[in-house]
Amino acid sequence: MENKEFKFKTNLNCGGCVSKVKSDLDSAEGIYAWNVDTDNADKILTVDSKGITENEVIEIITSKGFKAETLAG
Repeated sequence: MENKEFKFKTNLNCGGCVSKVKSDLDSAEGIYAWNVDTDNADKILTVDSKGITENEVIEIITSKGFKAETLAG
């Protein structure tokens, strides 16, 4: 399966916000690395995918009460 990198604009503003989604992203099948750039104005979430889809990542983030939208590559 091809590895892909997805980027999302989020409202994960701080370490506390990131910690609320950490366990879900860490345990999600199909993600082998992820990072949130809270210093960026758009709070960019970068996901290195090994099978998970963009929609599945968005579902994880929104299920925790945050917003995520795909950034055009």
